[in-house]
Amino acid sequence: MEELLYYFPGLSELQKEQFSQLSTLYKDWNLKINVVSRKDIDELYLRHVIHSLGIAKVQAFLPGAQILDVGTGGGFPGIPLAILFPETQFHLVDSIGKKIKVVEEVRDGLKLENVRVTNARVETIDEKFDFIVSRAVAQMETFNHWVKKKIAKKSNHELANGILYLKGGDLTEELADFPKATIYKLSEIYKEDFFETKTVVHLPLKYKV
Repeated sequence: MEELLYYFPGLSELQKEQFSQLSTLYKDWNLKINVVSRKDIDELYLRHVIHSLGIAKVQAFLPGAQILDVGTGGGFPGIPLAILFPETQFHLVDSIGKKIKVVEEVRDGLKLENVRVTNARVETIDEKFDFIVSRAVAQMETFNHWVKKKIAKKSNHELANGILYLKGGDLTEELADFPKATIYKLSEIYKEDFFETKTVVHLPLKYKV
């Protein structure tokens, strides 16, 4: 929690309480269903919470914005972002039922009223969103194919509507066919070694019927 409060000093008392509850909730559920690797559970805030919130350092979400989290797994990046932006609406989707069960329990435990959870493949979601977020669930070409028709027409944020993707490593080859993509290095935002090769990729997408 110390790192979290350092990087996000403006949290309300409710947000601090919700973030502090994450550790207990995930450790408890991880004993039943392994949604966070055992080596990572002790560094939950650094490797999962603060990492997820790297998206917020690139683009803060406005009240009423609609955000889709694809392949949310145990609820990352969607749950931390939903705590940080309580007036933004989040739809967390994953095709693996046991992971979605954990996300539902965490959401209910934190009383997050701005989070919807769906056990489905993203291709079946027939809605439009301002941004689609994820943590490296597929190569950009594949991911873009999944979500390209799910972008809202009107952009209200500083960044154009599209994908905000947490990625790591050398992305030169992967992004070669996406010249409009912008890479934001998390090492320029966070000082910990863990973030040395971590990035947020913004790929603007046009509205499509």
